[in-house]
Amino acid sequence: MCGRTSLFVPQSVLEDQFGATAVEPITPRYNIAPGDELATIQNNAPDEIDLLEWGLLPSWVDDPSSSPKPINARAETVAEKPMFRDAFEERRCLILADGFYEWKGRRGSKQPYRITRPDDQPFAFAGVWEQYEEPSGDTRETVTIITTDANEVVADVHDRMPVILEESDEETWLTASDEEMLQGVLDPYPADQMRAYPVSKKVNNPANDSTEVIKEIDIGEQVGFDEFAS
Repeated sequence: MCGRTSLFVPQSVLEDQFGATAVEPITPRYNIAPGDELATIQNNAPDEIDLLEWGLLPSWVDDPSSSPKPINARAETVAEKPMFRDAFEERRCLILADGFYEWKGRRGSKQPYRITRPDDQPFAFAGVWEQYEEPSGDTRETVTIITTDANEVVADVHDRMPVILEESDEETWLTASDEEMLQGVLDPYPADQMRAYPVSKKVNNPANDSTEVIKEIDIGEQVGFDEFAS
C-alpha cells in the first residue's frame, strides 16, 4: 500500500521535469497523509500541476460523509472494480512525489522507512482522479494512488508499493486508450533505482511535517514514539 508520501523539491524543478506549470504554489511537505492534497497532473490538463485531495470520491456517491475514500487502488483490479473502473478509463493522472513511507514489523512496534530514488529526484505515481459536485455547487477533485507488487528493495519492508512510472511511460499513462497498454506500465519500479532507510517514528503522526521525519536514523538509538497518531 501507500499511505504517506512527501514532496519538497523546489516547484521550479517539478515544472521543468514534468513540463507543466503549477496552478497554485506548491509548498514543501515532508509527511503527506490521506485527506491532504497531492500535486497532480491530470490527463485533461497535462500542462498543469494542480492540488487534489487524497482519497477517491466518485461522482456517483450519494453521501460523501459515509462513502469510503480509498487512498490506494490495486493495479490488478483497478480496471474492473466499480469504484475505480470509470476513472481508469477516463481520468488518469500523475501524482508527484520525491519519496514515500512504509512500515516494517509487528503492530505496536513498527519501524517506518523512507523510500526514494538514490538521487532524491522527484517521480510520478500512477493515479486516477474523480470530480464530485457538492449540493452547494462546489466541486471536490480527489485522487488515489495505484499500487503493485513490491520490488526487491521495498519487499524487505512491505509486500506492496505504489506504481512509480518510468519517465517514458508517463505520457502513455495519461493518453493511451488501450487497456493492455495501460496495464503494461503498472509494474514495480526497478529496484536498482530505489533505496530505503529507517526514519524516526515521529513520521507516524501527520502533524510532524518537517525535515526531522526524513532524516536517516540508527534504529538501535531510537526512542519510542506513539504508534500512528492522527
